[in-house]
Amino acid sequence: MKIKIVNQSKHPLPEYATPLAAGMDLRANIDEPVLLQPLERSLVPTGVYVQLPAGYEAQIRPRSGLALRNGITLLNTPGTIDADYRGEIGVILVNLSTEPFTIRDGERICQMVIAPHARVEWEPVEALEQTVRGDGGFGHTGKQ
Repeated sequence: MKIKIVNQSKHPLPEYATPLAAGMDLRANIDEPVLLQPLERSLVPTGVYVQLPAGYEAQIRPRSGLALRNGITLLNTPGTIDADYRGEIGVILVNLSTEPFTIRDGERICQMVIAPHARVEWEPVEALEQTVRGDGGFGHTGKQ
């Protein structure tokens, strides 16, 4: 699939790290380092703009290594970029650790996954079909 992209960053285009990777790394595109204190969040620009085809979204997800080693993750995970959005991709990073963390220019800060999505047309009804589970919710399947 070919997707139009504008790269106004100082860095290479987003790319897959391995041949079977689902996500492409996005990099911080900043003029100065950003210091994230514990529990602080910041919108980090990437310098990347995309034009997705109808029926697709870009999902912005945390990088597992950054989360495990430094407690850095995304506040709204996954973030969704709609096919009609034409602005710069920004990433809301949050520091969930007890130590300050410095984000540097060019650092890989998240992954972007391009995925198809469905649109629904609601069909109002009086009742839903019954299932074995019924209305059992949170923790329901773990009960003995």
